[in-house]
Amino acid sequence: MSPLLLGFLGSLAAGSMTAAGALPVLLGRRPGRAFRDMSLGFAAGVMLAASFFSLIIPALDAAAEDFGGAVPAAIVCAAILLGMAAVHVMNEVLPHEHFRSGHEGPEGAALRRVWLFIIAITIHNFPEGLAVGVGFGAEGYASGLPLAIGIGLQNAPEGLAVAVALLGEGYRRDHAWGIAALTGMVEPLGGLLGAGVVSVSEPLLPWGLAFAAGAMLYVISHEIIPETHRAGHQKLATLGLAVGLVLMLFLDVWLGV
Repeated sequence: MSPLLLGFLGSLAAGSMTAAGALPVLLGRRPGRAFRDMSLGFAAGVMLAASFFSLIIPALDAAAEDFGGAVPAAIVCAAILLGMAAVHVMNEVLPHEHFRSGHEGPEGAALRRVWLFIIAITIHNFPEGLAVGVGFGAEGYASGLPLAIGIGLQNAPEGLAVAVALLGEGYRRDHAWGIAALTGMVEPLGGLLGAGVVSVSEPLLPWGLAFAAGAMLYVISHEIIPETHRAGHQKLATLGLAVGLVLMLFLDVWLGV
């Protein structure tokens, strides 16, 4: 199977977990804020571990094959900053709505509130699909499978958080689930882009890996962690982050062998 197809299918499977995670809202169950914050902390831990163990370290190894000295570190550092800057620019340019802190970006009064939410989650999910695609494009199953599983696991609590937040905005249960499911479908697009870029040009591999890591690190710092700390559940959120981090580390070592 080609790396491009692997990247698409892997990111599609990971993105589909957003819909699976939101299923409880269709069953009439609405988890408390403490559970949601712990779940989002888990998602942050998975993404943090994936950024370093599945993306940054392989990026350093890939760059070291072509360069010596400090050049590999310089390439990876530059690519990380580029990835973070890219998501920052998306945050600034696209009007979107945060569940707690409110509006961000250019004025978007003409847009319906639901689309502001969708844009916000799209900004969040696209780097995750990009990371999965880059992983499969770089080293096939060895790098891509742990990423796909890890991102899929953390997409489930994210999907639930999105659906519950939309319920709080007055949307029907089926609409809340449908919108949450839709936000995960941007990940295959990121997967195709990531796998395609690193498959076409091998010198771009370390840049692609570290760029995806930087994009995810920005999302962790700017979106997820602040969200989990707003309601006074820092301890639970930190516990979730610790569990997610060590689980992703274990998956990366176990499945990447």
